[in-house]
Amino acid sequence: MNYCKLAEILDEAARSATSVEQISKSRPINLEEAYAIQAISLSRRYKRLEKFTGIKLGFTSRAKMEQMGVHDLIWGRLTDRMAYHESEKMDCSEFIHPRAEPEIAFRVCKDFDRQLDHTSVFDYIDAVAIAIEIIDSRFKDFKFSLEDVVADNCSSSAYVIGEWNPVSTDFRSVAINLSVDGYTVQSGNTNAILGDPVESVIEASRLLQENGESLEEGHVILAGAATAAEYIKPGQLISAESESLGIVKLEII
Repeated sequence: MNYCKLAEILDEAARSATSVEQISKSRPINLEEAYAIQAISLSRRYKRLEKFTGIKLGFTSRAKMEQMGVHDLIWGRLTDRMAYHESEKMDCSEFIHPRAEPEIAFRVCKDFDRQLDHTSVFDYIDAVAIAIEIIDSRFKDFKFSLEDVVADNCSSSAYVIGEWNPVSTDFRSVAINLSVDGYTVQSGNTNAILGDPVESVIEASRLLQENGESLEEGHVILAGAATAAEYIKPGQLISAESESLGIVKLEII
């Protein structure tokens, strides 16, 4: 089975909200092959006129890295079809087994043309916001290997970003909560994201450079989850909140 066929299977699974067997159960693939499948799968979306809007990072928790036995981050692509506004309602029937995570989002203000470091990173981002990412593995029972999840675009499915704040806003070590219908279900701190969410931007620039990719002005970076993911279902109001960054909500129908 070639990369294009595997990419088609994953793309169709996402479009039809139907789960499929893990790739690793039928054939072994390595990380390079997994990213190739991801790229082909997303190219199918672009042909349907979806637009690339940025990237999301995974395994930004050191504990999660150790749990998965890996030593680097993973990343997936975002599109405008995945983006929701707070005024919109998310139809749960378009997903298989969706889960919500509270995140920190950054807005790119200058095309990424180099690998960033601590002295240059703030020349390339101009805003920060609280966000909710919806992850939804296309694999049965939400079970997968490292290579499976990368091929599946790191479970990227949807996201909503709150009001943008200046990057001078305190976001580096602040409490962040995920609530369902007004009740807190997950609590954490933004320092769970690589110790400092800015590190995710720096690491994103490295990963993009290594893979011959880039980000442009207006694109977004979802820096990683600050808590565990929470399973969601119709009829719920999901919110993520931080005292310094505000609140963002998403209604599930």
